Amino acid sequence: MKFKLLIPFLALVFSKNVSAQNISVQVLSAVEKDKVISNAEVMIQRNGESSAKSLTNNQGRTTINSGFPDDSNTLLIIKKDNYSSLVVKCPCNDMTYALSPYMKNLDGMRIVLNWGKNPYDLDSHLTFPGTHIFFQHQIGSSSNLDVDDTDSYGPETITIENKRFGETYHYFVHDFSNKDNLNSNKLSASDAKVFVYVGQSLVKTYYIPKNKTGNVWNLFKINENGEIIDVNTVISKTTQDIGINDGDNDVEEQVYVSNEDKKRALQLNRKGDLAYQNKDVDAALEFYKQAIEYYPTFGQAYGNLGLMYIKKGYKAEAIYANRKAITYASGNSISTTKASAYYNIAKIFENESDFEEALNYYKLAKELKENTVYDNAIIRVKGKMQ
Repeated sequence: MKFKLLIPFLALVFSKNVSAQNISVQVLSAVEKDKVISNAEVMIQRNGESSAKSLTNNQGRTTINSGFPDDSNTLLIIKKDNYSSLVVKCPCNDMTYALSPYMKNLDGMRIVLNWGKNPYDLDSHLTFPGTHIFFQHQIGSSSNLDVDDTDSYGPETITIENKRFGETYHYFVHDFSNKDNLNSNKLSASDAKVFVYVGQSLVKTYYIPKNKTGNVWNLFKINENGEIIDVNTVISKTTQDIGINDGDNDVEEQVYVSNEDKKRALQLNRKGDLAYQNKDVDAALEFYKQAIEYYPTFGQAYGNLGLMYIKKGYKAEAIYANRKAITYASGNSISTTKASAYYNIAKIFENESDFEEALNYYKLAKELKENTVYDNAIIRVKGKMQ
């Protein structure tokens, strides 16, 4: 069942900014089909300035007199106790969004797809050795399709309960409505967004590339060591080829970052360092996040963010941040940086008594750099496994 929003209420707000307008949304659960979320706090933000807040009603709907234009410079923020906060770039009007309950598993991930009115049916696909999760095969090894949607907006949700070490995962979106049209541009025009959650946090948002031809959106792969490699491209595949030879032609997404944005990121990273020195972990965490917003491949900021997550007790998020630090490590000390991040991951698993995973990551650290600390950790964990 799909709840349609009422267009007559979407009047323009006549103020000093004539392009400002009301923004109406509906909020659903990401993991239960058609379950509405009432009393969720919804706000609009632009340039750090927030509009009046609003709560969703018992149909999960709300309308905000935002005072801001409904464009890519405006953010929609949705919060609810025991759910991960959602932050998304607009346009947002007449859209449906889904909130993800906190995940408890240390190495789990939830992937939530939302899109606009057209096409009606987009499908999430997750593949890894021996398994292909999609609408015809919804339950797999430590993974499942929680929600399948066929009549616009979404959500469509896949949850990985526990990633399996040493195996590669691929996630992509198929335009089922235009499955036979390999030259369609409908997917690219769908306003599709994919939200990735780890632990209690939204850690990544993907936006469909615009003005592209193809019926498959290839978003990312998770390699055998757990690193998320962004691909983020639109390609063409027949229905029979979906899930076959995944990753054969994957090319990591090249993210352009201007020198100005790099300077801003470095400044924010330094502010994070100062905040941490002053024992303000919350401020430091936010500065490092902002640095990554300006410079998405800033490995040092990810490493710092991982440390802040540890200080906050967000263990799953700390694993994610350290993995990104590994992916984006650069400079003259790449091996040292990667080894340290693997060690940090291993230590989290060891502290949670997952000795098998801890051993895997201590070994990866040792492969990159000889260190008696790594040697002692391997001996210690092997002893605990006996």
